[in-house]
Amino acid sequence: MTDRRRINGPPGGTRPPVFASSINSATAAERPQRQRQPNELRKIFLKTGLIPTASGSSYLEFEPSASLSAARSSPKYLTPATSSLKLACTVHGPKPLPRSATFSPNLVLTTHVKYAPFAARKRKGHIRDASERDLGVHLETALRGVIVAERWPKSALDITITILEAEDDRWWGDAPDSHDAAWGMMNVLAGCVTAASAAIADARIDCLDLVAGGVAAVVVDQIESEGTDGAASSPKLMLDTDPAEHRSILSACVVAYMPARDEITELWLKGDNSKAAVGIADQSLTHEALIDGAVDAARGAHSVLAEAVRESAMRLAGLSSGSST
Repeated sequence: MTDRRRINGPPGGTRPPVFASSINSATAAERPQRQRQPNELRKIFLKTGLIPTASGSSYLEFEPSASLSAARSSPKYLTPATSSLKLACTVHGPKPLPRSATFSPNLVLTTHVKYAPFAARKRKGHIRDASERDLGVHLETALRGVIVAERWPKSALDITITILEAEDDRWWGDAPDSHDAAWGMMNVLAGCVTAASAAIADARIDCLDLVAGGVAAVVVDQIESEGTDGAASSPKLMLDTDPAEHRSILSACVVAYMPARDEITELWLKGDNSKAAVGIADQSLTHEALIDGAVDAARGAHSVLAEAVRESAMRLAGLSSGSST
């Protein structure tokens, strides 16, 4: 049934179309290359208290890669090489449950993750799809182990995240079936966990610790040198990966990590790196190494999260002192 109260946009993509004639062997060299070290993370911009009508709010944005910045300065194609993650989070509550609801001795947590229609290369609908519901379930699991729920009986807490720009699952020049998994969703989930933790702290809700999200992946890059004809290199472990910068991703892991308690509240492991570990002497590409890499990435995001929460506390202290005078 169509919604008569809303003017729906076109069902096609939100970016200019790329015709098959423009994708040839010459564009293989135009794939964005990772300029960071394997253990180097992208810079994160995190700000709290941007939405005054909510109990707590936050805005998170990843710094674009160097290849994306160069492409914007001297563009060759209408389609951007890669995308960067941008999302906003709002927290409403704790608020009393409706009288018709059953009694709950703990806080009732509800998470809602929604892509903006223009967030991805393929336009999203107004109704949540399966991927958005999966992100909401993973986010709820990550936050349920952090919030002290018994402090607010018969209360509810609503967390809403709007994804303004999502990570790509692959480079736009690759075939549609080259990446058989939605690798960009893992970066989106890590950003949602970090932004939601900042918004919860901005709402002054008691938690055991600040929880941050981190991503690590086992990737296969492409060698661009003479005589190789684009031969695939050996698999490597990368932190904070951008799927568009790598030819293939064998496996990836995202964690929600609390550094002070050294606990993982959510773990999502996707892919199979058993083939990557075969023939490698140090066996450094196991699932344990992948999880440890994701934890290291979460520690890096936690430093930004702690600074944002500190700024939020200082802003609240300044408002309280100003109102008292």
